[in-house]
Amino acid sequence: MLSIDRPIVDAIVAHARRDHPDEACGVVAGPAGSDTPTRHIPMDNAARSMTFYEFDSMEQLRVWREMDDRDEEPVVIYHSHTATEAYPSRTDVAFAGEPGAHYLLVSTRDPATEEIRSFRIVDGVITEEPVHILDGDSVDANVDQHAVQSYMFGQSPATVDYECSGR
Repeated sequence: MLSIDRPIVDAIVAHARRDHPDEACGVVAGPAGSDTPTRHIPMDNAARSMTFYEFDSMEQLRVWREMDDRDEEPVVIYHSHTATEAYPSRTDVAFAGEPGAHYLLVSTRDPATEEIRSFRIVDGVITEEPVHILDGDSVDANVDQHAVQSYMFGQSPATVDYECSGR
């Protein structure tokens, strides 16, 4: 389960809407070993694409070094999808290199709706997890707390095509 403060979620959604129609990306750092996201770090999408994100390698090196100097780690790695649901694509799964991180996706396809979902991605297996958005003392769950499911992409792209499903 990902527990994250409302101001951080608001900053992530604002970043995603600001960069729309390109995908936005960034991280939320937190103290190493805490699983607590505390510091939002918006990053540039070096690919400047509507369907793909890529951290700028020099910016990523700087941010990862900064986190190391502060004894932090990337607790959340986020990006947006601009025309599809907030669900990892095959490319997202292929580039998911932080097995301890929460992969937060924001869909900006509907400007009137805040669509966010969080996943763990380890060894090609996608596991959706609940998101608890912390508003001070109250907890707002935007995701069904019992909706944890695991998915694994098939080995035959001819029969499994999540990127073009239009869902």
